[in-house]
Amino acid sequence: MCEPQKYRTEIVSLDPLVIYIHDFFSTRDISNILKVGQDRFNPSVVHQNGRMVQNPYRTSTSAVLPAKDPAVSCVLERSKKFLGTVLDPDEDEMGVPQLVQYTKGQEYNLHHDWMRIPQAAFDGSPRTFNRVASFFVILQDTCEGGETWFPLVKPVSDLSEDDYGTRLWHKHEEGGLTFKPVAGNAIFWVNLFANGTGDTRTVHAGMPVTGGLKTAMNIWPRKYSPNPQ
Repeated sequence: MCEPQKYRTEIVSLDPLVIYIHDFFSTRDISNILKVGQDRFNPSVVHQNGRMVQNPYRTSTSAVLPAKDPAVSCVLERSKKFLGTVLDPDEDEMGVPQLVQYTKGQEYNLHHDWMRIPQAAFDGSPRTFNRVASFFVILQDTCEGGETWFPLVKPVSDLSEDDYGTRLWHKHEEGGLTFKPVAGNAIFWVNLFANGTGDTRTVHAGMPVTGGLKTAMNIWPRKYSPNPQ
């Protein structure tokens, strides 16, 4: 049984839509998911020209998680409910989740989560899919540095602080916003326009970790295009 989780949200930007989610994962969620992923880490890869390849601008390690694991399934179901009617229950899916881990000196330079060339469905049909939105959930934050930077996102209101007065995001000197890694909290954003094309304003980077450890979970809901007529 999946335990209910109380979380609260703040709209960071309306266009593109970026939402900050406080306490999206419980400490139990985090512990269980880390156990699932602990022996699965490999050097991170990127989607390039239709293939998954290693690239020096992404130096982290990643672990693909089994969606059917009970702990993973629970947080995917929570994420699906958060999306509301974004996904078509008959056509779309939550996609394969991934852990990503950064140690000292590791980073992920500017990139976007949507794919320039939508990927072919894995069921053999002629459909294609793209990542309609992203959840980036912090699991471990015992690091220095490691902020997530969105250079083209502007906030709709004053910058947020947690209950202890710690600033959760702030303006970056080169523009946009940076988000501090906070375990249990998440950033959610929409990657695609209504016509299915990618929103370049969602470009973002995982800034270098200068010490310690940062672990996060990527959840990428998949939106499918219809079969060609």
